[in-house]
Amino acid sequence: MLSQKAKYALRALTMLAEHRSDDLVAIADIAEREAIPRKFLEAILVELRKHGLLFAKRGKAGGYRLARPASEISFGEIIRLMDGMLAPIPCASRQSFQPCADCADPNVCFIRRTMVDVRNAIANVLEKRTLADAVKHRASTGELPLHYDI
Repeated sequence: MLSQKAKYALRALTMLAEHRSDDLVAIADIAEREAIPRKFLEAILVELRKHGLLFAKRGKAGGYRLARPASEISFGEIIRLMDGMLAPIPCASRQSFQPCADCADPNVCFIRRTMVDVRNAIANVLEKRTLADAVKHRASTGELPLHYDI
């Protein structure tokens, strides 16, 4: 399941992707436009910066911008940073594999094999979707955050 933290990260990064690559956006502007609680957003942006997705500048003229082109940042990368593994259970994870305590042999477990297929399907979609795709979608549909009155 996608956490609220990951959803907010995706929304904040999509907003930043809508700006020119050298524009800095203030955290207050991101929080207001995307309807994200500011304190929660601050923690998310710090984590994204720490992992190299954002550039940050402090001070009155400070703010955030993407550290890489939007076309190079996938939803899969963002979700993994925020939520950890994409797999529905630990024994199906590539990066965080842990066998189930009640499993005699993960190599022959049908449940694990099915969950690996689920993980692969999820990863296949999320690795193909980028922030650039999200920006195109917003532009073509006129999508706005939920708090906007139209």
